[in-house]
Amino acid sequence: MKDMAHVSSPRVILYVDSLKIGGAERVTLTLASWLYQAGWTPVILTRKPLGRDFYPIPVGVERAVEPADPDWLRILGWWGFPWRVQRLRRWIQRERLSLAIGMTTLPAIKLLLATRFLALPCVVSERNYPPAKRPALPWRLLRRLTYPWADLHLVQTNSTGKWLAQHLGANCQMLLPNPVQWPLPRFDPAPEPQAWLAAAGADADAPLLLAAGTKAHQKGFDRLVETFALLAGSFPALQLVILGLEATQYHGVDQQAALRSRLAHDGDFQARLHFPGRVGNIIDWYQRAGIFVLPSRYEGFPNVLLEAMSAGCACVASDCLSGPADLIDNGRNGLLMPVEASPNDWAETLAVLLADAERRGSLAAEAVEVRERFAEVALRESFLKALAGLPGAEHEGVLNGQDG
Repeated sequence: MKDMAHVSSPRVILYVDSLKIGGAERVTLTLASWLYQAGWTPVILTRKPLGRDFYPIPVGVERAVEPADPDWLRILGWWGFPWRVQRLRRWIQRERLSLAIGMTTLPAIKLLLATRFLALPCVVSERNYPPAKRPALPWRLLRRLTYPWADLHLVQTNSTGKWLAQHLGANCQMLLPNPVQWPLPRFDPAPEPQAWLAAAGADADAPLLLAAGTKAHQKGFDRLVETFALLAGSFPALQLVILGLEATQYHGVDQQAALRSRLAHDGDFQARLHFPGRVGNIIDWYQRAGIFVLPSRYEGFPNVLLEAMSAGCACVASDCLSGPADLIDNGRNGLLMPVEASPNDWAETLAVLLADAERRGSLAAEAVEVRERFAEVALRESFLKALAGLPGAEHEGVLNGQDG
């Protein structure tokens, strides 16, 4: 049933590949909620089907999926891309939209092409530091062509914004770091940390290193497992939990098996490495952790680090581009490691922190200030004001008359 207050409100599409578990997907849902609260009718459109959704859809947000490619189009592969763009363009015209927002590189490119020469403002957002994750050559060329067309680029960090301006001519920008929703929401699946660890034979008060992510290489989990192997002998009760990795293949790789292979055949170490998979109660895991670790090779703006700090974790993160240094003031509210740090370097730092409860407590106490610094209310207001300034949009009256 439609909300009658929003029946005639301007419609906005938020276009993203899927709503699988991940930071870009969570932020897409947050932006959709903000827009609904401001009087819009937001529609989240994905290429992947509803069965891939991990997160619940917020109140007032509509959900749509692109039609599956017919067999002949799948056979064409890349050569069918113009047809897909035209199909998206027809959908946009039928929906009578007032604004379009593309999240992540490929949806942003496709949306910019589909809306070209339409009287429709288009906003896009990169979600990783661009040079760290280069798309295939055709996408790089299309990105260079289309990004100057965007009416606004939402950038998470200054370093990303600077790169986009210098290399792609993306000069119309707004700095919009990820917000933190506090308290963090809970939803299913919700495995209870103590019960999980007890079932695995861990002591109730066992020290716990926690990490989270869906892309093992980007997140540096290979380094983390090697670090754990160096620590496990000196800390015989220490447990390592990595959330988010499924027991299925990702781009042809069984990530869990690949990480376990780095512990060789040591049965004790293997028993202390845990993969609960996707969880909807991540706050419970943050609160159980002794230390949260983010050894990433690159980031966009690390949601999990922001959440862990909000939950009062002592955090240690790689000083990679981009994001960790925007959150952590090294030595005060967390620790930053050089991006090229070896597992030995990580083990040395973590060993000192594991042995010093007072130091962990001090870092954790300072970390929670990010709840205020990245609170939704201020970032939401800035986002809506930026949209109100876009040229040629019908939505300005809605934004200026937002009810909060």
